[in-house]
Amino acid sequence: MNKKTKTPFFHIVKRGEIPLWQSIAIHIGALVLALVVCSILTTLITGLNPIKVYATMFEGNFGTERKTWVMLHALAILLGISLALTPGYKMRFWNIGGEGQVLIGCMASGAVMHNHPEIPNALLLILMLVAAMAAGAIWGMIPAFFKAKWNTNETLFTLMMNYVAIQITAYFTIRWEVPKGSGKIGVINQNTMAGWLPKIADQQYLLTIIVVAALTIFMYFYLKYSKQGYEIAVVGESERTARYVGIKVEHVFVRTMAISGALCGLIGYLLVAGSAHTITTTLSGGRGFTGVMVAWMAKFNPILMILTSFLIAFMGNGAQEIASRFYLNHSFSDILTGIIIFFLIGCEFFVSYKLEHNKHREEA
Repeated sequence: MNKKTKTPFFHIVKRGEIPLWQSIAIHIGALVLALVVCSILTTLITGLNPIKVYATMFEGNFGTERKTWVMLHALAILLGISLALTPGYKMRFWNIGGEGQVLIGCMASGAVMHNHPEIPNALLLILMLVAAMAAGAIWGMIPAFFKAKWNTNETLFTLMMNYVAIQITAYFTIRWEVPKGSGKIGVINQNTMAGWLPKIADQQYLLTIIVVAALTIFMYFYLKYSKQGYEIAVVGESERTARYVGIKVEHVFVRTMAISGALCGLIGYLLVAGSAHTITTTLSGGRGFTGVMVAWMAKFNPILMILTSFLIAFMGNGAQEIASRFYLNHSFSDILTGIIIFFLIGCEFFVSYKLEHNKHREEA
């Protein structure tokens, strides 16, 4: 006896290249839905008016000049880390070690700053920069070398390197703690400001923002127009094709991760010398992981990363303001941020795929 089956109402089809406006519309739709869900959740949990909550979120970012600069600094640091991670992801090297690479850069620059305050400030800042970028480069090269030599799993390797960096930082934090028993280093060279980056136009964060803006332009041209950028793209598309056209894939792995790690070290330097002026195990603040999402949502385009970084920074600062203003714990702000990120990541499905309707028909 023949069984009759029906085809499903819909089937999934991979999209081709879609217009930019359509991609933007999908992302805006996802953001609106996320805000609606957050509004409902906020009302159910707190009984607050959602409009008032979102007004508070805006005030948390732009309510005062100080808050605006803090938001721009958060945007710059997140964007810088995302840019640093991009070359590795473009060549399909799944680097989850951005957190450790930034932290080891913080550690190296902080060590120079702590141990040699007597050096003239200009020279001290240069030495801190060199130490941070060198440490970050080494931290990036180690998993790349093992990947190139023995084809190890770079995701697990780079993830484990994060914990090594955290423990190294924890060791020196306790060794240099002030006062003894506090478990903290405190502000380094607070009296002399040795190793502190200078203010520009009386703004503490402006230099960091300028450096990251220059890095954005550099990374755009590096990936799009340089020979190394071309090699990264070819390796990312197919290692077999890259070898066929004469590209030394193993060399590209190590070189690219050295650059990526060095740029993470640069961001670590900007954190220590430009804003924090201390060393802690939480100085990178999870942005090494968040940067992966920022780069991925922007399709590894440095210009689009400005928008995705702004969105994440805006939501993060705004959610913290909500938690503070309405006496909620910080977990609530993390919930709101997580919901928004979830919707933005989920909408990528509709950018890459579409649902097509099947006509009803019976098949024998």
